Amino acid sequence: MATQELTTENLESTIQDNDIVIIDFWAAWCQPCKTFAPTFEAASEKHADITFMKCDTEKEQVVAAQFGIRSIPTVAIFREQILLFLQGGALPESALEDVIGQVRALDMEEVRHKVAAQQAQQQASGEA
Repeated sequence: MATQELTTENLESTIQDNDIVIIDFWAAWCQPCKTFAPTFEAASEKHADITFMKCDTEKEQVVAAQFGIRSIPTVAIFREQILLFLQGGALPESALEDVIGQVRALDMEEVRHKVAAQQAQQQASGEA
């Protein structure tokens, strides 16, 4: 599957309607982004069951702000609507493949329990 463009309009539906979503935040003027693009595209061809999105931070400043993007390229990975990975820098192919493997191997039930526990702890500390 080829990469697709991530916009304000399709952000929510993309994350909700797909099991795994990988987003590349980039800009046309960014040389490291240009270097990373073929790696990201190759991964999208290799992993047809994963949704690969590219977000042009110049055109989609609202989306970039929602994610707190401060450097590009930045890669974000969601699984079952949970943000699991957000890292700046151009990943080498081996590192991207490693992260994809780790995301696939996660026990999402355990992840949901940890997220719920963190949220409960944050609420409790906010009420104190």
